[in-house]
Amino acid sequence: MNRPRAYLAVGKVAVVLAVLDFSAAYAQSPPPAQGPQTHILPDGFITATGRFEPVNRIAGTVQIIHQDRIEKSTARSVADLLAENAVGFMSEWAPGQTSINIRGAATEGQGRDFRSQVLVLINGHRAGTANVSKLSTADIQRIEIVRGPTSVVYGSQNMGGVINIILKTGRTAPGNLVEGSVGSWNLFQGLAQSGGVVDGFDYYLGVAGSTRDNYQVGGGQIEANTGWTRWGGTAALGYQFDADNRIDMTVRTDGIYDAGFRGSSANTFAFDTRFNRSVDLSYTGKVGERGNIYWQGYYVQDVDDLNNPSPLSALNAVAARTTVDHNRRGLDIVGSRFQPSFNVWEGNQLLLGVDWERSWIRSNRDRQGGRAVTQLSPQDNNQTENVWAFYFEDSQSLFTDSLVVRGGLRQTFGTTALDWTPFATTLIPGSNNYTATTYSVGATYAFTDWVTGRVAAASGFRAPTATELGANFTTTPIGTTIFGNPGLSPETSQQVEAGATFTWLGGRLDTVVFQNVIANRIAPITISSTGGRIVQLQVNNPGNIVVQGVEFQAEADVIRTLKLGARDSWNWKVFGNGYYNFKMIDYGAQPGSNSDQATRINQYGMDIGTLFGQGNVEMPWSFQLLGILRGPMYYNTEESLSPLFFPGQVRNTTVYLKDAFWIWKARAELEVAKGMKMFAALNNIFDVNAHPIFIATDQNPCRANLANQNGACGNSMMGREVIVGLQFRF
Repeated sequence: MNRPRAYLAVGKVAVVLAVLDFSAAYAQSPPPAQGPQTHILPDGFITATGRFEPVNRIAGTVQIIHQDRIEKSTARSVADLLAENAVGFMSEWAPGQTSINIRGAATEGQGRDFRSQVLVLINGHRAGTANVSKLSTADIQRIEIVRGPTSVVYGSQNMGGVINIILKTGRTAPGNLVEGSVGSWNLFQGLAQSGGVVDGFDYYLGVAGSTRDNYQVGGGQIEANTGWTRWGGTAALGYQFDADNRIDMTVRTDGIYDAGFRGSSANTFAFDTRFNRSVDLSYTGKVGERGNIYWQGYYVQDVDDLNNPSPLSALNAVAARTTVDHNRRGLDIVGSRFQPSFNVWEGNQLLLGVDWERSWIRSNRDRQGGRAVTQLSPQDNNQTENVWAFYFEDSQSLFTDSLVVRGGLRQTFGTTALDWTPFATTLIPGSNNYTATTYSVGATYAFTDWVTGRVAAASGFRAPTATELGANFTTTPIGTTIFGNPGLSPETSQQVEAGATFTWLGGRLDTVVFQNVIANRIAPITISSTGGRIVQLQVNNPGNIVVQGVEFQAEADVIRTLKLGARDSWNWKVFGNGYYNFKMIDYGAQPGSNSDQATRINQYGMDIGTLFGQGNVEMPWSFQLLGILRGPMYYNTEESLSPLFFPGQVRNTTVYLKDAFWIWKARAELEVAKGMKMFAALNNIFDVNAHPIFIATDQNPCRANLANQNGACGNSMMGREVIVGLQFRF
């Protein structure tokens, strides 16, 4: 369906005019240029475990996506960026919807963080969404990924890991930046940023917007209903009282609007708007000679505005087909964290913490269409949750800091209330209490100056939602009634890992072997099926998912590593990340699934790249080539597949194996004048027609069951894409 997109023209014109206007001003009076700021933190320090500390003290595995990788990326969203760095499995359902799987733990398909097993943070606080497709990369300084439930600092959802998105400030992104680009399928992108430090105050202001029409699939036709609009902005203000005390505040909004959603039924009539907003205030101070205090307060608003009519699908009888199915879900969060730390004695660091958070979900839904269409309750029942948590984590260095041992414990207390929900007339409001105890232990040991080993064990959990606990039912779009279960226990994970880091002049290699066990998974089981009506009950699955694998991270300066003796102006870097899951068994697989392999997780994945160029010359230039390997995946797809190619399919049950594929990208940059850079990118160089998750790609012959589609055949990722642009720093 072609929806009016007149308002997009305004955005396109605004981007072009902004670039042209700045270009004219720049040509008349070239300003002094300032180079990009990268790796602002002292080398080896991170904040991913909840505090500022060296990587070599952390027993778990941490992956960092630095600013230099972000700047060289053409990723439009955090989902694209994580996929380029092989963080884990990325489903990429649609431009505005992605699910993630890290070490066997997954986010929910819609990205609802209250049902996620991977925790997404912004500036250290809960983001309110695990759908990272709605988050742009424009104002991000770096991303820190804690792989697995490594730290007790974090509560519910920390089962497969933590993705901490750290935004720019006036200290980390000083100067001014304006950028504009255009590309295939009427792509228009623009951003403007300004930051600096004045009399103890530091400030940052960034705005960004982009739009694109429907794209063309690899070697094929235009993919209907894949266009979108993005916009967002961030403002950060900080004040340094003295050397030991400062305060920071960040206000931001980010989202994707009018984004086509084809989904598992290739629905060309569906479109979504999804946005995320937050404000956080934090204080960092010192108490005496050995104490430090960190406090943070925050408010988050996350909205999914879903429009998913089904006017054609044979899954609905003609009289029951919808012309309107509008479901708006809003999640609001207010929270606070108080986190003092102390150097109790030489080599010891004790961290204490108290967390409090209150969140509430409010949903409504409107359906219109044929005479059999009735109003139904929203996909998520309304709920309110209150959480308190207390934790500590202690570390001690021994043998002249060669050995660091650490351990911690967290106790979480929660109350989840099921609230009145529109059109859920038989819903019985009520509340349930839960408790969860999690731990982390580990050690690192520096064998030599260039080899450090580590071992760790930790646990994580996810609290049940009100819908899962609810004493009454929720109805899914395919006509299944699911009863809640107030006796549910939290989902849990137990992880062990052992790794080593090798460093040398100009290079680093990190490798780890791990096992993560996902237990007590909450899922519906069928208790009756008569007359085509299915009734299910939420239960804790007695069978675990066990994932065992290896991971690596590598980067090297080739010239320094091989001592090539090239001129100082030359630079040549290689980098890569990857994983291989040699065991991924689901001991609680559904009967009839014909497989015990864990689904929706790549058996292996990898990114490899090289960056080559010259820096200290009259016109600096660089060229980057990046390859992304999406490994094979077992998938119990929601798609209705063609019986000709997939006889005997049972939707959501029958497991199929998707083949691996590579995607290659290239980017070239040339600084034509001081502070003025031209760049060009080519994505999907070989025009591959594939999809990270769906089996029925949009091609002939059609492998989807056309009777159950809504205007198209299957789903494919975009084909070959060209982007060109200008960037100005001053």
